[in-house]
Amino acid sequence: MDRLDAMSTFLAVVETGSLSAAARQLKTPLATVSRKVSELESHLRTKLFNRSSRKLVLTDSGSSYFAACKRILADVTEAERTASGEYSAPTGELILTAPVGLGRAYLIPILADFFKAYPDIKASLLLADRVQSLFQEQIDIGLRIGALPDSSLMAVRLGTMRRMVCASPAYLVAHGTPRTPDDLAGHDYITYAGFMSPDVWTFFKDKVAVAVPVHARLVVGSAEAACDAACAGIGITSAFTYHFQTALERGALTSLLDEFQPAPLPVNLVYAANRFLPIKVRAFLDFAAPRLKKVFAELQPPV
Repeated sequence: MDRLDAMSTFLAVVETGSLSAAARQLKTPLATVSRKVSELESHLRTKLFNRSSRKLVLTDSGSSYFAACKRILADVTEAERTASGEYSAPTGELILTAPVGLGRAYLIPILADFFKAYPDIKASLLLADRVQSLFQEQIDIGLRIGALPDSSLMAVRLGTMRRMVCASPAYLVAHGTPRTPDDLAGHDYITYAGFMSPDVWTFFKDKVAVAVPVHARLVVGSAEAACDAACAGIGITSAFTYHFQTALERGALTSLLDEFQPAPLPVNLVYAANRFLPIKVRAFLDFAAPRLKKVFAELQPPV
């Protein structure tokens, strides 16, 4: 059995959704595609698909093997192209992920300039306020805030980001300005599901963590909506600095309790530690990292 050929056939089956569709894409008889998948399952001693009359569904083993095959075949292709000098400019599709607000405000402008510099690259940008698995979702590069527990990823440090607590000047005139975490009792809050517990906010007083229960007056679906609600005077909310930057600059919000905030969190570009780093990934890291470092150096809360 040609293992690389069998892997390629398996990938085609997964990506097209059926044996017959893979056979058409590969211009190979259906019986040959079916035989190669069966031989691969026999070689691995595991089922890669759960078969039904309508569709093929990857097993857990199949999902893991699919991600591994994708990386292995990409490495082989990259090594062959590099060795043969097939190309000198990056090509192909780049898949990126980032938090929603951070991606919209800072990554999209960088992508616009990147496309001008590298016209043969296209990209998919997956914006979500949750940590997405680079391996399971076949993502090339992620922009992440926070500690990196996954030691299999490589990281380019960009800077730090901290949380802020903000409210509108009108709200503070009506309800008073909290000076310490203890003063937060009785205030109206705007919360959302995200990087921080919506029910408890943590502050530090004399280097000791202080947990403040939060009872929401309004619950929204995103940090961006929480910022809008705070600007409207509904209550106090908490998010990362970049969510509030524009509103702070125009005076629509006032920052609170800055001296009680936890330590800033690291911000990194992360990518899989492949032996052969695709040229498109290297090109984006080299292009985006210095620009993002400048962004995070400048993105500091007003004093």
